[in-house]
Amino acid sequence: MLIEINTKNPQQRLITQVVDVIKRGGIIAYPTDTYYGIGCDIMNKKAIEKIYLLKQRDKIKPFSFLCSDLKNISHYAKVSNYAYKTMKRLLPGPYTFVLEGSKLVPKIMLTKRKTAGIRVPDNSICLELVKVLGNPIISTSASMPDGTLFFDPSLIHDYFQFRIDIVIDGGPVPGYPSSVISLINDIPEVIREGRGDVGIFI
Repeated sequence: MLIEINTKNPQQRLITQVVDVIKRGGIIAYPTDTYYGIGCDIMNKKAIEKIYLLKQRDKIKPFSFLCSDLKNISHYAKVSNYAYKTMKRLLPGPYTFVLEGSKLVPKIMLTKRKTAGIRVPDNSICLELVKVLGNPIISTSASMPDGTLFFDPSLIHDYFQFRIDIVIDGGPVPGYPSSVISLINDIPEVIREGRGDVGIFI
């Protein structure tokens, strides 16, 4: 199913419709401030395993996930004063921050070091979905197993077909990945330079 949602002012009835599907273990594709993502409720292990199959991804590589704001992040990660100040300055925005996960995060979402990649995209559709669902949503690129990215929601719909329950058309996206920054032990490390400026960490 392909649903068009207004990025600037998401229609609540459509957000609720998508969230109902997520609650039932559904998988969705959605726009972010970087590219289109594929996601599900991080509390639904069966749905997460479906996304691993979709992406043909090794389970030793956990997915990042979306939170709605800094307060939401603090439930799912251990946030130091330094990390809080850093993220407050840069979020919402095109960054993925690597932090130590809290006990609320399912093991399937954590690395061996108990860390997780967390995003708060500058996109109203994403943030509304997380707020209404009440749980974070997985964040992985809408791409083929070989890494080819989809930037057109109709192409995502055509390629994945019944394997994705809802594809949200939120218009064009920038088409660049997020910058990935580790804040473990308050020592910033640029893991991937993407759309977000990493100058302050170098």
